Amino acid sequence: MAYCDKTGDHPPASLNNEDSRNGHDPATDKHPTPHSKGNANDCCSTEEARTVSVPHGLCVKKKKLVLHVDLNNTILVSDAVTSQGTIAALDYFISTVTWGQMSKQGKWMWMSDSPSLLPPCEGAVSYYSQFGRVAGFTSSTAGQRFRCVLDEHLAMLRWPKELKGDKELAVKGEDGQLYHWILPSFFQLLKDLVAEGRDFAILFRTFGSDLPRVLSAVSRALTQGSHPLFPDLPALKLSVNETPGQIRCSKKGAVLTRAEERLSTRDGERALYQYLSSVQCLGGFQDHFDWWARNTYSILGGKPLWVDPFDQDVQHIFIDDNIRQNDKDTIVHPKVFLDRDGSETRTASTSELYDLCLVQNDLLKAISDPEYFTQRISICQENYDRNLQQGAG
Repeated sequence: MAYCDKTGDHPPASLNNEDSRNGHDPATDKHPTPHSKGNANDCCSTEEARTVSVPHGLCVKKKKLVLHVDLNNTILVSDAVTSQGTIAALDYFISTVTWGQMSKQGKWMWMSDSPSLLPPCEGAVSYYSQFGRVAGFTSSTAGQRFRCVLDEHLAMLRWPKELKGDKELAVKGEDGQLYHWILPSFFQLLKDLVAEGRDFAILFRTFGSDLPRVLSAVSRALTQGSHPLFPDLPALKLSVNETPGQIRCSKKGAVLTRAEERLSTRDGERALYQYLSSVQCLGGFQDHFDWWARNTYSILGGKPLWVDPFDQDVQHIFIDDNIRQNDKDTIVHPKVFLDRDGSETRTASTSELYDLCLVQNDLLKAISDPEYFTQRISICQENYDRNLQQGAG
């Protein structure tokens, strides 16, 4: 087995509008590869936290947060689109965060025994990138070294045996056992945001068909206290718009609809930004998978996210497991406004907004750490505020 012997820090992100004016094309640009700092000899450990300091709880500054949250393999461990149950979905995710490379003899060599979001060294590729979806990855000869990772996180994901199963919040896995359908760390995030007195909204953004069910389950937990681990959620006084919206994209632009509401970028992209910045509490939109596929799963076909670096009052953050620092293979299309109050935007590369407005979800940590989402948002706030201060200077 060949292990990487190089480590490095995450490159600084920025909101530099000069890139677009100098002909920068994020879909073809090559960015430096960040390196993880995990223990290469511990197959049950995951990537260590980044070096950005994380204060307890969330940032004190009361800027409104609009959190765009993916569903599958972000707050749900399942995938209705691919018909994956809990075990299959988690097994698949592990194949996307384990790294190796092909030898000159055409044999696969592992570069690390520790799962990590980012490649441990230059030249390393994920097992999924090399071989595609492999059913039963951790049961295969190549992937069995990561079986302990699967078993460990399934144990943490199991619905407590002493509690009665819930038809919306618990799901039966392929092994017949009950598991959490929505990660407890998501509900903990809601409690943390309210405890901080935060003005916030959460918009579920998914390509899949689970959105109506998620909206219903979350609404019931928030209004009826149906979650046995979080019976006090009604005290948060949060509401859910259970009407699913849609965002559809084409060469002519994007169209957002929900019930009687309809906005189009043909009338200017600023209007959609203002609409999404003004939403309250929780809701959701189904994004346009076919558009992403037609754009070869690249940044240009991804879920649109409008970012205004001049806005001192609102910060948009997108959390998705398929956010990657390879703009030819990523799921969110960041569109950054060029001028204050203007309507013209540019496509920002993923690496530019990584850990500022874009969070690549670590499903393993989202399962194991109840404070995971709270901490990731805190890191984004800290980086974003520092970036704005540097820009102002």
